[in-house]
Amino acid sequence: MHKTKNLYSLLSLFLLILLAFFFLFPLYWIITGSFKTAQSINGTSPDWFPKEWVLLNYQKLFSRQPTALFTLSIPFSGAFSGTGKDIVLMTGPKVPGAVRWLLNTVFMSLSAMILTCVTASMAGYALAKKRFRGRTLLFTLIVCAMALPKQVILIPLIREMSFLKLYNSLLAVIFPTVGWPFGVFLMKQFSEGVPGEMLEASRIDGASEARIFSQIVLPMIKPGIGALAIFTFINSWNDYFMQLIMLSSTENLTISLGIAKLQAENATDFGIIMAGAAVAAGASATGAAGASVAAAVSTSRITPPSDTLSPTLTLTSLTTPAASAGTSIVALSVSSVIRVSSTAMSM
Repeated sequence: MHKTKNLYSLLSLFLLILLAFFFLFPLYWIITGSFKTAQSINGTSPDWFPKEWVLLNYQKLFSRQPTALFTLSIPFSGAFSGTGKDIVLMTGPKVPGAVRWLLNTVFMSLSAMILTCVTASMAGYALAKKRFRGRTLLFTLIVCAMALPKQVILIPLIREMSFLKLYNSLLAVIFPTVGWPFGVFLMKQFSEGVPGEMLEASRIDGASEARIFSQIVLPMIKPGIGALAIFTFINSWNDYFMQLIMLSSTENLTISLGIAKLQAENATDFGIIMAGAAVAAGASATGAAGASVAAAVSTSRITPPSDTLSPTLTLTSLTTPAASAGTSIVALSVSSVIRVSSTAMSM
């Protein structure tokens, strides 16, 4: 039996190492290729390790397509401006296009992540804990929307963004991800685990819906918010198709679109493509790691709110805390008190 376990452990370790090699080898090839010369990259026999380390590819990447570092404009002002474009208030200094593209990608991914987490958590809580007419039908439509390919809704999205004068802007890529059906579905499942007795006790003690959601529901669904943040960030960063359709001007491109544009202009310069891919991979890995750390920290610090209203149960009597610190014992039965108390202790 012991030998069988050891054999199983060795086999599992071997498979994990093999899978890690297959996943990491493309990243290794991109990073090392960005430091190779053109002769080494285009040679008939591959160089597994650079014979000569050069920075020429990065120099070419950060010397092409100069553009403004940022552009501060009034959103939706294109609807009443004479040119049909947003009114520009300020532009930043000139920088290489790759820097602007990288900042665009980071801004787009972070904005989509934050907005999606906020809207999905609210919608998921409402679908899980609120009772209203058409709730089941609405949730069914959301689940069905998860099966729709993006190409099906592409034309309506383009028409909508054009009507709002947002076409060829980063907002045209951010807004369609805010109502992500998968995010609403995920947060609904996490919100189902919030004890209904705790919410009812808070309402009886006079807590508003905003306070219930912010101080009771949000701390309990932090793991779901962390997971959704990671999914949304990676999905927005890698959504090449939507970026390709919605963005066209040089200053609004993302890093993936910018690399593709350089490829078309430079007749497939693999060195500059690998340099751009290495920069994009490093930034994406940093962002995903940051989201993962934030999710882990938020999950490890899940505690019931200090002012959550919950009575205490002793062996001889039921003790009612002060009005600002606990729920009125009249509001809950003994069994409800035990369930709420045990839930808070387990959290």
